[in-house]
Amino acid sequence: MRRRAAYNLTMYAPLQNDTLLRALRRQPTEHTPIWLMRQAGRYLPEYRATRERAGSFMGLAMNRDYATEVTLQPLERYPLDAAILFSDILTVPDAMGLGLSFAAGEGPRFASPVRDEAAVRALEVPDMAKLQYVFDAVTSIRRALHGRVPLIGFSGSPWTLACYMVEGGGSDDYRLVKSMMYSRPDLMHRILAVTADAVAAYLNAQIEAGAQAVMIFDSWGGVLADGPFQTFSLAYTRKVLAGLKRDQDGEHIPRIVFTKGGGIWLEEIAASDTDAVGLDWTMDLGRARRLVGHKVALQGNLDPCVLFAAPEQIAAEARRVLDSFGPHPGHVFNLGHGISQFTPPESVTALVEAVRTHSRAQRAAA
Repeated sequence: MRRRAAYNLTMYAPLQNDTLLRALRRQPTEHTPIWLMRQAGRYLPEYRATRERAGSFMGLAMNRDYATEVTLQPLERYPLDAAILFSDILTVPDAMGLGLSFAAGEGPRFASPVRDEAAVRALEVPDMAKLQYVFDAVTSIRRALHGRVPLIGFSGSPWTLACYMVEGGGSDDYRLVKSMMYSRPDLMHRILAVTADAVAAYLNAQIEAGAQAVMIFDSWGGVLADGPFQTFSLAYTRKVLAGLKRDQDGEHIPRIVFTKGGGIWLEEIAASDTDAVGLDWTMDLGRARRLVGHKVALQGNLDPCVLFAAPEQIAAEARRVLDSFGPHPGHVFNLGHGISQFTPPESVTALVEAVRTHSRAQRAAA
């Protein structure tokens, strides 16, 4: 096994804006911090220009300098309170040897999906050296930020990664992965156990490389029924969380869990040893705060399609979300899922301005 590069975190500039980290600790902040899922993405013309230079999505994601450039692009446009590593959710199964590719207009595909017992038994936690390009990007981004805002690392959850690994790509009905789950739960548990160990190692390596918070995207947890969700999704998210470093160089590393469609399991997710729970737009933030706000911070949860409305309507919807949570500590403003590639960039300007202005006014009036 090749040895990963060692990192010295004393080489980083002091953090100038720790609003996100304080909110994740449920400490008072001067305004509600805001960042957006997929904030570095195709809605920005500068991102599209960089991707064209890179030649492909993976050419972008696997090049440290390009990944750094696109991670910083939204911060040059908007006064956001965090950067998030630019990478792909499927890097871990790709390192397992499944052969990730991106076909134009078709999304990600695996050349060798995991669909039979032999393929399942062959799965192993990959050598993290195969993912060194990700860790190099984390370090490069952290340096380039010069302490401006914290850097968030991320991974897909074991269940969400397993969906892609078994289906061979995206899916509308999850027929293959659910068929395996119901007919051969032993095989599904094996996939999830190996993947959970891989995700924990992957996130720990990101923390060692400079990530100041980490997020687990359980994007497809909400496609499961009650019961299977706890058994096949949440149990393995908990396994990842149990294996994560809590501190790095004396600094606490907050963890965020986001389950799309997971509002009905909010209290169980909040009890999973996470610092924060991300919510999609179907959950009322005020109700969520009353249920679990004494345990965890909450992140979310504006409907991304609001950003196709006029600026005054965007501001009104942002105020509605903020008012629902109230002038309490422990809220990170975000969308309820990733930003659409068709979003007008000026809509984000209106959103960030509204969140900053109204959240400051809330605190002044409290």
